[in-house]
Amino acid sequence: MNIMDFNVKKLAADAGTFLSRAVQFTEEKLGQAEKTELDAHLENLLSKAECTKIWTEKIMKQTEVLLQPNPNARIEEFVYEKLDRKAPSRINNPELLGQYMIDAGTEFGPGTAYGNALIKCGETQKRIGTADRELIQTSALNFLTPLRNFIEGDYKTIAKERKLLQNKRLDLDAAKTRLKKAKAAETRASQLNSARLEGDNNMVNFSYMLNFLHVKWLKIWAEEVTKSEQELRITQSEFDRQAEITRLLLEGISSTHAHHLRCLNDFVEAQMTYYAQCYQYMLDLQKQLGSFPSNYCNNNQTSMAPVPSASSNVIGSSALTSTSGLVIASPTNLIDLKECSGSRKARVLYDYDAANSSELSLLADEVITVFSVVGMDSDWLMGERGNQKGRVPITYLELLN
Repeated sequence: MNIMDFNVKKLAADAGTFLSRAVQFTEEKLGQAEKTELDAHLENLLSKAECTKIWTEKIMKQTEVLLQPNPNARIEEFVYEKLDRKAPSRINNPELLGQYMIDAGTEFGPGTAYGNALIKCGETQKRIGTADRELIQTSALNFLTPLRNFIEGDYKTIAKERKLLQNKRLDLDAAKTRLKKAKAAETRASQLNSARLEGDNNMVNFSYMLNFLHVKWLKIWAEEVTKSEQELRITQSEFDRQAEITRLLLEGISSTHAHHLRCLNDFVEAQMTYYAQCYQYMLDLQKQLGSFPSNYCNNNQTSMAPVPSASSNVIGSSALTSTSGLVIASPTNLIDLKECSGSRKARVLYDYDAANSSELSLLADEVITVFSVVGMDSDWLMGERGNQKGRVPITYLELLN
């Protein structure tokens, strides 16, 4: 029973406090009540904290979009994070593209120039995908997590204390308003008590009774003034204490900025590593494709011609060089090569598996002897390695001086 009475009293007190704050807030908005202004330093700290929170949220969300453009994937990761479960591993776009290229190159045949090029490009794309995955993991750990911890941790504490400061300010202003009203009522009671009634005995008796009530009333308002002054002192003390707590928390925003600066440096370093890896991967791929054959046309059929290197004489030496480093060999050069007599040494550019017994299997970087045979297809030469002999594709060879 006592516990129930205590709960009812506490509930009534809380309801009265809430109503008092609501009345004070409404009167302030209507301009009917005075409002205690915070000092300029505290106002600047509050503004700085709010600005930090807004821009941190924007930077965090846009970084998530940058690292994971797929909104459905972001939602899925958010759900798994809230459930405190690890999200399933998902193949990313570069890895998926790389796998498609490798499958296509395998389907077309690794022995073909196009198939071989697709496989090499696919392997590079998969390495880029791995680097992209590492960038996401590093950025999430070193950049996004600290930003999220600030929004969901430090700033929530600041917002809670800021709301509590607002409530303490409303209590303080409400106490000031009550004291002001009590003093005004006390003044009116004193003025009324000093008035004297004149007339017959009945009026005099009534005057004495009224004076007696006025004295009682005056004592009541005097007690109300004393009570209001005591309440004002308490609310002022609580407001000052809460303002100091809030100020200490807000002054930590500068430390937050310093911490976020270190996190930003980590993010930039992760991006720099990622783009450096991608550049190196693509540079290596370009070198591989730089000696890869490019398209040329012969009798309305598409063939491939190798790209000349700086130190060797390539088949089709009068090939045209493009801005990307690739060359297009003309059919005339190939015809001249086919019609020239004698044998030449040639370096094998890529591995080649013979399709039948009439062809010769090749290993990259080995040197073989090649010569033309009258009547042989223009895309082929006769190759010789020791006692082995067979047809070899002309696009897999680089003539040596």
